[in-house]
Amino acid sequence: MKYLIAELLDKLAEKEVESKELVAQVEALEIVVTALLRKLGDEQREALSSGISQALATASDGAKPEDASLLHSYIDKLLNHPRY
Repeated sequence: MKYLIAELLDKLAEKEVESKELVAQVEALEIVVTALLRKLGDEQREALSSGISQALATASDGAKPEDASLLHSYIDKLLNHPRY
């Protein structure tokens, strides 16, 4: 029984490390994308936002509504309300 619990704790620790790595990757991408967006002019930013919205609408067809909504909100936040 102790072996099983130790093995489960090891797996849990591995998952936590993987999760932290994914969070770091996402935050790094957010910083890079925000920096790139700031280099664009207003017209370019609007064209990019429009293109992303169209692609997202196409990609959302057949997706679960809650998944599509979550993706829409994150993209809007990144494009229109960056935190960096």
